[in-house]
Amino acid sequence: MSAALRIIDSISHRLGLVGRWLCVVLVLVGTFEVVMRYVFNAPTIWGFETSIMLGGGLYALGWAYDYLHDSHVRVDIFYSRFSPRAKAISDLICTAIFFFPLMVMLSKAAISWAWRSWAIGEVMSQSYWFPPAAPSRTVLAVGVCLFTLQGLARFIRDAYLAIRGTSLD
Repeated sequence: MSAALRIIDSISHRLGLVGRWLCVVLVLVGTFEVVMRYVFNAPTIWGFETSIMLGGGLYALGWAYDYLHDSHVRVDIFYSRFSPRAKAISDLICTAIFFFPLMVMLSKAAISWAWRSWAIGEVMSQSYWFPPAAPSRTVLAVGVCLFTLQGLARFIRDAYLAIRGTSLD
């Protein structure tokens, strides 16, 4: 069990590191577009949609990474005062009620969206560049599914802590 959890953690961590590089590319594309638009008065037709695709990929690959490193937003008024076991129980309840139902719906929608995009050869039609939409949609689906897996890994760890009183790793 611990080996499977470590594999999920490793995948989340590595794809989060890939997401960091998407951030660098996004800044470069954005800077290029600003220079072309305002210095040379010659905006590109691909800059906007490329920024959208890079930003979406950056977020999607970062969801599981943030969840792995406990970097997500949480209201800590009461939670910070809980013992580790009480935190695990709270996380179990909230994950079962909110996280898993939402992730199941999002995973189903994202996979369907990506699959359809590949099947029909969808292109993004917001500009005259018409880039293929399937790769971007696939990265979003992978991100949602990996986020769900990372949530499952945390759920297993929280359940172990709640039942046994010690952490799994």
